[in-house]
Amino acid sequence: MPTFSLSLPDESATERLGASLAGRLRPRDVVALEGSLGTGKTTLARAILRAAARDATLVVPSPTFTLVEVYDTPRGVFWHFDLYRLEDPGQVFELGWEEARADGIVLVEWAERLGDLLPQKRLTVTLSIQGEGRHVVIEGEDRFGDV
Repeated sequence: MPTFSLSLPDESATERLGASLAGRLRPRDVVALEGSLGTGKTTLARAILRAAARDATLVVPSPTFTLVEVYDTPRGVFWHFDLYRLEDPGQVFELGWEEARADGIVLVEWAERLGDLLPQKRLTVTLSIQGEGRHVVIEGEDRFGDV
């Protein structure tokens, strides 16, 4: 699987990356957003969702407490999961995981909490802090190569 790496020096760079990813995502895609607390997983998810909805002011709350938020966009239905508080991977089924995977586009923060339920075919976006900005490593299909 191809791997790409880039720096995100500021929030506008994160927004540009989100817009680029949003334009390439298709129904049944799973995007695993990984990284420690504060690395920008929600910021990137918010940028993807706003670009997909074609609405720069779209309110995109962190699903830390609701665990999942659903957005109907011109690009398809996006399911934004935050699994930080998940105690057991099987709990994801109570959140609509199967429905999301059937025909939605899935953004999942703390994807590693899914264990074996995390699909092998996915886009993995790993974020980390780099100086004043962030660093991102993207692992996935070739269609994401020139983000």
